[in-house]
Amino acid sequence: MSFMETTLKVLFYLKKNQLKKNGFSPVMGRITIGKTMSQFSLKVDADTILWDTKAGRMGGKSKFALDVNRRIEKVNLLLHSRYKEIKENQGSVTALQLKNAVQGIASTQDAVLDHFVKMNETVLLRVGVDKSQSSYNHYKKSYNALRYFLRKKYNLTDIAFKALTYSFIEGYHHHLRVERKFKPSTTAGYIVFLRKVVRNAVNLGIIGRDPFLGFEADTIVNKHKTLTREELDKIIAIDLPLKLQQISRDMFLFASFTGMSYVDVKNLTPEKIISMEDGSKWIMDKRQKTGALFHVRLMDIPLAIIEKYKGQGIDGKLFPMPCEGTVYFSLNAIARRCGFNKKVSYHQARHTFASLITLSEGVPIETVSRMLGHRDIKTTQIYAELSLEKVAQDISVLSERIKGKYTLID
Repeated sequence: MSFMETTLKVLFYLKKNQLKKNGFSPVMGRITIGKTMSQFSLKVDADTILWDTKAGRMGGKSKFALDVNRRIEKVNLLLHSRYKEIKENQGSVTALQLKNAVQGIASTQDAVLDHFVKMNETVLLRVGVDKSQSSYNHYKKSYNALRYFLRKKYNLTDIAFKALTYSFIEGYHHHLRVERKFKPSTTAGYIVFLRKVVRNAVNLGIIGRDPFLGFEADTIVNKHKTLTREELDKIIAIDLPLKLQQISRDMFLFASFTGMSYVDVKNLTPEKIISMEDGSKWIMDKRQKTGALFHVRLMDIPLAIIEKYKGQGIDGKLFPMPCEGTVYFSLNAIARRCGFNKKVSYHQARHTFASLITLSEGVPIETVSRMLGHRDIKTTQIYAELSLEKVAQDISVLSERIKGKYTLID
């Protein structure tokens, strides 16, 4: 087939057999590529009297005429742009494929957002089993971000998998980072969810080539989330006049010495505290987020906090835990009073437990992982951060152990 036979031709015309009482008719488009042809509606009306058949546009300079022509020109440019992208990636394209790519009217089994919905429905069924409500919320936000992009950029309600291209993904990434000003971590998360949907489509044979091949999102440099020993000491020692700040601080400290998340501390009941034969007390519970078991021995500070709030919990709970927003604002008010030049979240307590309280004191990472309720030790490695002092201490011990065992031969 020659080049001329596959050239894209687009014609805009009026559907005059649907003439309305006001003298307007729907504007239609006709795509021709080689021997294939497909028609579609622009979902806009034009004045039949002012319509220029040869130009495929409205005549005149009225606001109505200019608006209609802008709509036509936008669709025309989009058609040619998508035609070029698909042809470069797939080698050929039919008129129907191009229409589907631009209008997002591909069959439901081949549409991206449709598959996204199905994936999210599956995740929803796993909430409380091995997924948390917050995880599901991230899936929903990712879906909404992609839907917004399709509507804003292409005026689409969905898009066919076969119309996805590398440049589409790059455009989506640019939209998230530049136009919506999302952080690199948020952007990367939304891209990951889209990648999951695409990978499923590849596995199902809907598309033969992964459009993500060669795509790399921004490199994310994780900032330190753990508190230093000095910062933790300041939070422990500072005098707080407000009751809510006192409770928020104590709940934060409880998590810093147990590794528990906000929701797990909030839902903690006295029955979950088990006394052992040696007199020690343990928390034995399941993580609400994943359902994974975790066992934590209570040290002096969390034991003192339990005693301090004994009988103050509501609905059988151990603690009078404030709502998450109140705890966040209280913690940052405390951080300012302590002179910290950074934000403090409740989740940092979990990182502090992993890094400062346990690993830096020589607790094996396998034990820390069990206490945190992680299913995979790789997750623990993300939480864990060893201080330079701990590294220096370990190397010093190693140096003593191997002293005299190895000799350099001249």
